[in-house]
Amino acid sequence: MADNSQGIEEIAKKLSNLSKLAIEEYEPLVNKIIISKVKDERHIEKILDGLLDFCFDEEILYLYKKLCRYYYELNPHATVDYINYYRKQYETEIEDK
Repeated sequence: MADNSQGIEEIAKKLSNLSKLAIEEYEPLVNKIIISKVKDERHIEKILDGLLDFCFDEEILYLYKKLCRYYYELNPHATVDYINYYRKQYETEIEDK
């Protein structure tokens, strides 16, 4: 049992470190899109796709929501899809617990 809990702790630590790296990478990109009023939907969707993988982290989730709010003005239908992608991936995990 002890080995199993150590393995879980190690995985949790690695996920935390990976999340920190993702924040360092994505935060400036999200801010630049919003400040520069980027309209390139492919670029925005690429960033949303990358963020979605890390939305288990509260800071990344904040960036995801921030970019979704911005993107909604450009493409409301695609933004709703991204909200639903999040719900499908993460809210079912919460319901399972």
